[in-house]
Amino acid sequence: MKTKDYELIEKQCPLEFAVKAISGKWKIPIIWQMHLGEKRPSEFLRGIAKVDRRVLNQQLKEMMETGLITKESFNELPPRVEYSLTELGQGLVKVLWDLNEWGKLLIPENKESTPLI
Repeated sequence: MKTKDYELIEKQCPLEFAVKAISGKWKIPIIWQMHLGEKRPSEFLRGIAKVDRRVLNQQLKEMMETGLITKESFNELPPRVEYSLTELGQGLVKVLWDLNEWGKLLIPENKESTPLI
């Protein structure tokens, strides 16, 4: 990496890195589906409505590059592949759980009865 690249990274906020790691229409649903264990690509296709196989594969590849998930290929016939969360990805599950709870406060029918403070 060039010195200029390091200078750019030093100026970036850690939150920017976090948001970039999970940005993408399907990354959060993929992570949420894996929080209980490893998944095969076909399980993602069944569990996430409207996700395209090509887009799913791209999102999985990006999450592997970020270090959120791992891919295990089994030497079987027919071939089998499973994805699972890394320790880094497992840490994200708690953050998503907290975000889910916070999101409940934003639902219109909950605003009247739920204090915001």
